Amino acid sequence: MSDSVIPVQPATFRTVGLIARLGNPLVADTLVRIYGYLQSRGVKVLVEEPSASMLSGVAKPAQICHRHELGDRCDLVIVIGGDGSLLGVARELSVSDVPVLGVNRGSLGFLADISPDEVEQRIGEVLDGRYLLDERFLLQTEILRGGERVAAGAALNDVVIHAGTLSRMMEFELYVDDEFVYEQRSDGVIVCTPTGSTAYALSAGGPIMHPRLDAVCVVPMFPHTLTSRPLVVQGSCELTIVIGDYNDTSPQVSCDSQVDLHTEPGDRVLVRKRPGPLKLLHPLDHSFYESCRSKLDWGSRLGDKRNGD
Repeated sequence: MSDSVIPVQPATFRTVGLIARLGNPLVADTLVRIYGYLQSRGVKVLVEEPSASMLSGVAKPAQICHRHELGDRCDLVIVIGGDGSLLGVARELSVSDVPVLGVNRGSLGFLADISPDEVEQRIGEVLDGRYLLDERFLLQTEILRGGERVAAGAALNDVVIHAGTLSRMMEFELYVDDEFVYEQRSDGVIVCTPTGSTAYALSAGGPIMHPRLDAVCVVPMFPHTLTSRPLVVQGSCELTIVIGDYNDTSPQVSCDSQVDLHTEPGDRVLVRKRPGPLKLLHPLDHSFYESCRSKLDWGSRLGDKRNGD
């Protein structure tokens, strides 16, 4: 059994939505294959409006709808692209409770983990109810100015508060559940979920967290101190980052490196768990540790090397 997810009872997916990354001919080829396979299985298929342009020339025209409609009209949404494509879908569709299946046409593929070479087999298994359900929580962030909310965003991987200008540092204070933790001068700070612990936070020296952990990690970015280290807190905690009054930059808040929000001195950036998880589907043989071994280039077992000597 997988180490990060649990098996579920067989389910019927009668209506499936398709979302594909634009501008890639390999993605277009995979989209056409999946579209044809779903039709051969008698499944009703809805295609996101921009993605439908890649289906020109197929025998049967696609039923087209806006992305925000897929969550209400579909039993399953398949995303064809990379992890970045799935991040955007997660922020929009997690509130609808529709499960998402990722087909990897990107690089790493921690979230979109189905190989394009086996889409018919793997999607067929999912349609037959043979899959694993993995629930991932998102972060919600708000920027308060004078006590009023001026901006908000959501993130599956991370919320990053950064100086916004190359080679500049920023000053801020960190609070956890309104308790003062520290004041820091650095390039910024990363607040990540367990899902995001293998993304930007990993490059900044953060820990790898198992997806089933109910925890959030705070990772300083190049702090002007030798003692600042990543901090892991309970997922139920509310984090507050207070932007210093004396910053000579305009710090920005980035959600999954896809949505940017702007701050001013004195602003309070709140980060908390967002209600409603993303329901991510995996093949039955999915393993988080196997993903780490293959995607992060971890070494093979010593015994394997000895047997080869």
